[in-house]
Amino acid sequence: MRIVSLLPSATEILFAIGAGDDLVGVTHECDFPHEATSLPALTSSALPTAGSAAEIDRHVRASVHGGSSLYHLDAALLERLAPDLIVTQELCAVCAVSYEIVDRAAKRLQGDPRIVSLEPSSLDDVLANIAFLGDLTGRRANADVLLAELRERIAALRARATARTERPRVLVLEWTDPPMSGGHWTPGLVELAGGIPVLGNPGANSVTLAWETIAAEDPDALVIAPCGFDLAKTHAAIEALEALPAFTELRAYRSDRIFAMDGNAYLNRPGPRLVETAEIMAELLDSMHAEH
Repeated sequence: MRIVSLLPSATEILFAIGAGDDLVGVTHECDFPHEATSLPALTSSALPTAGSAAEIDRHVRASVHGGSSLYHLDAALLERLAPDLIVTQELCAVCAVSYEIVDRAAKRLQGDPRIVSLEPSSLDDVLANIAFLGDLTGRRANADVLLAELRERIAALRARATARTERPRVLVLEWTDPPMSGGHWTPGLVELAGGIPVLGNPGANSVTLAWETIAAEDPDALVIAPCGFDLAKTHAAIEALEALPAFTELRAYRSDRIFAMDGNAYLNRPGPRLVETAEIMAELLDSMHAEH
């Protein structure tokens, strides 16, 4: 089978279940595992690579409002790669190349490749996608081994959360300017880690928040993980927030409970590493408890 993955999370899943050798093309953002970076990249971004969170947000909103795509798809390369299977998504026009663009390009291909769209909105959905891709690629046995390991770690996290004497109220920001709370699987990960999610939007898109709303909730901790940002960019975004009294007056800031997370690698990528994300969050909550 010749597979094209147009989702970094799907690329991770395919490698994790032993189907990496079947991949013939990926996106420009597929950077894990490292072997994925040696495969042909079918996409490129129309977004500026530099710029503040506010500048990127303005560019995204203008592009979406104008009906233009945030990503380019190399249709000629797709044709040369001649895939049997294309894995894409319809969940988020900002996160990856749109389904419409993929579908249009695929219609021109010979061989009538199958297009599958992954739409996870929870950790359970991600586990179901692992099983689904296992079935689709003839790697179900490998997928079951991976799922058993992930479920064991999830059970350990649940036991750890149940044993907690304190459950801190945690706000996860998936963008900083404007502030946007975590949606889809993110509130569930906070609960799995032993926290109480604040202003989240479980099972649905992240929502834009007013600083007054955040101040009214005044969470115990903030996890800041802007979508698509690595740690260096995340730290720069936090530094920009420090110019805002609404941010520096928060209890979480005053008590040094602002945590930076590599959202690009963990929180924003619905693959096997979401369980690791919950484990990292649990460690952060443990560090808070140890302060007492």
